[in-house]
This record gives sequence, C-alpha cells and structure tokens, in this order.
Amino acid sequence: MSSSEFPRHSMLRRQFIQLSALAAGGVLAGGFTLPAHAAATSDESKMTNNKLSQTPRFAYVGSRTTKERNARGVGITVYRYAPETGTCTLVQTLNELVNPSFLTFDHSQTHLYCVHGDLSEVSSFAIDANTGELTKLNSVGTQGKNPVHLSVDPTGKFLVVANYATGGFAIFPIQDDGSLGELAHLESLPGEPGPHKVEQSSSHPHMIPFDPSGRFLVIPDKGLDSVFVYRVQQNNAKYGATQVSMVKAREGSGPRHVVFTPAGKNAYVVNELDSSVTGYAYDPEQGSLKPQEIVSTLPSNFTGNSRAAAIVMAPSGKYLYVSNRGHDSVTTFELEDSGAFAAKAHTPSQGRKPRFMNLTPDGKRLFVANEETDTIVGFDVDLASGALAANGQVIKTGSPVCMIFKNCLINRPPGLESSF
Repeated sequence: MSSSEFPRHSMLRRQFIQLSALAAGGVLAGGFTLPAHAAATSDESKMTNNKLSQTPRFAYVGSRTTKERNARGVGITVYRYAPETGTCTLVQTLNELVNPSFLTFDHSQTHLYCVHGDLSEVSSFAIDANTGELTKLNSVGTQGKNPVHLSVDPTGKFLVVANYATGGFAIFPIQDDGSLGELAHLESLPGEPGPHKVEQSSSHPHMIPFDPSGRFLVIPDKGLDSVFVYRVQQNNAKYGATQVSMVKAREGSGPRHVVFTPAGKNAYVVNELDSSVTGYAYDPEQGSLKPQEIVSTLPSNFTGNSRAAAIVMAPSGKYLYVSNRGHDSVTTFELEDSGAFAAKAHTPSQGRKPRFMNLTPDGKRLFVANEETDTIVGFDVDLASGALAANGQVIKTGSPVCMIFKNCLINRPPGLESSF
C-alpha cells in the first residue's frame, strides 16, 4: 500500500491497549491490566514478579517556571517512588528548562517527552533505567504557540503535540535513539469559536491522546466547544491526518481533557468553563462519540468561581476523579456499567488551584498538584468505594502542573511490557 493505517487486530494494538494508560502516566485510564498469559501462576511468572518487586519506580513532575505565569517552578524534578509507603524522594532536578508543563513516556518508558508551555518547543530525554535520571537529547519547534499536551503513537514511531494558542496539532517522527525529528505534519482544527470572549477566541485543543484501540486521536477543543477524532496516516517519512468525526459540546462549556473506561466503550470529557463532565458512548470501530449525560463537578450549593481541570479514570473503571480550581476540591464520580455516572463526594484538595492530578498505576494513591500553593498532596484511595483520604504526604515543589509514574522491567520478557 502507498499509505498505511495501524493494523486493526495486530499484537501491537493489543499490547498498546494494555499499555496506553501506564505509558501516559495514568492520564488516560490511571492503570493497567496484565494480559492473561502474563498473569499465569507459573515458576517463570513468579520469578518475573520477584524481579518486578525490585524494579525501581520513579515519578516525574513538570512545572511552570516563568514570571509571565507568576510561577515558582524549577523545571522537571525526578523522584524515587516507594509504593509501599507512598514516599517520594528527590533524585534529580533539571532546572534549565522553561515551562516543562506536560510530560509523557514512550511505551517502553525508556524515554520521556515534554512540551514547553507558552513557547513553541517540545523536548526529548533518555531515562536511566536504574537511577531514573534524565539526559536531554534534543528540542524541536512545534510551529505553533503554547503546546499543552503530547502523546506517543502505538508503534512508537511518532509523537503528536497539541498547540493550544494557535490551534491544531503537530506530528514529529521519533528517531532510533528516542530523539525527535523535525516537524512532519501540521494540522489545523476547523470550526467556530465559542461565546467566551477571552477563553474561546479560536481553536484551543487542550489534550491529544490516542483512544484505547490506538487507531484514533481524540482531541477536546476548549475554544471551539468540540471534540474531534482524527486518524493519522504514514507513508514512509510523510505523515497526514484525516478528521474521522466531530461532536459539539454544550456552548461555552470548554472541553478540556478526556479519559476512557478500560473497555474503551465509554469516554468522559471534563469541560473547564462550565465545570461539568460529559459522558459519551464511544464506537472504537468508527471513532465516533455520542453524548449520553452531563453532570456538574461542583456541589449544588456552591456559588463561587471555579473551573474544572484534571480528569482521571480509576483502573477498575468504576470511579472517575475531577479536580476543581476555585472550589479547590476533587470530585469523585461513581460509574455504572451502562456508562451513567453520578457525583459521590467532593474532597478538599488541601491546596489552591489543583491543576493536575494522577493516580499511581496500581490505583491505590492519588497525587494532586496544587499549582498556586506549590504542593503535591497524596491521598489514599479505597479501591472498593473510591473514597479519598489525605494521607499526610506532601511534596513541596514550585508551581507543579504534571506528574507521571515510571515502572518498567529493564529487560522485558515477551508479553510482559510493564507492570506496577
């Protein structure tokens, strides 16, 4: 064929479905389920589990650093994470980076990539498997302003980046050493801006993950009150993108981030401007979204100013967590098998403006990044009820806006790509 899409039923896709949440630091689904053959209770698997228990685990935190953002961040900080206690111990600080505001791994977790918010760059780093430390490889221009999110494709061949301020997304090839090649494709998102004169002046894509099948990009656009679905085509070194579908959100809602249930049949989009979550039925074959329900992230008696920010799916697919900047809380939603959902609790975030949060890959702890109070606060998660309880663990770091977790075998046996 002169051009190709990703094989729909390949082993690569099955592995990608299992790995996508972990490789993105838990952003898409917050967890990972081992394939049946890898979970078999054999002597070999027991040896593998023993090796896993000794595998170093690390956390990586991105921050805002510029005066324009009134920021106090120092760059990217690397921590050794102890899952037994939840303790994070500082390992490395990369303090010559400007606004490394969102981070992601490749699927083997041997490399890390970050966007530089408010600028026009994305950078690549190699990860030392034993120490967790980062070595910068290179930076390339995004040909768009304020990149805010990025994802690695299922094959590991390219990186996609959402350019928030100028609208649209960019595609970069990933070289054999994990560094980034120059821009290969730039795509604009079509549509009419929403009614908010400040926040919706044009297209503002805020996230660009692959869906759980790995076939499509799903892109919430805060400026256009829309959620786009795209397919990427590759022909040798040339890339292209085709819009597969688009669904309009409620006017002025400002779609921000999206997560999927583990089965990939339901999606949930957090709407920043009206502090709500829209539940969708998702058709992974067609790449289409159908709105099912809209639920507020705020208590019914709250009358202050607040904006929704982060959204995280529990590994079980039974609970959903959303952060509220202004109300300064985390809302816990309980999900039904049908996809219906309802707010169950509002837990104080123990700080101001919780811009980001992430579950550890096992789903047992939630870390909430309070941007304005320079803290990342740990919460224990009751896996049965979804309830959150502050556990007293606080990481003090300037203007934190992203946190992802690494845990991979250095030498991975076939069929067991990663675990926690």
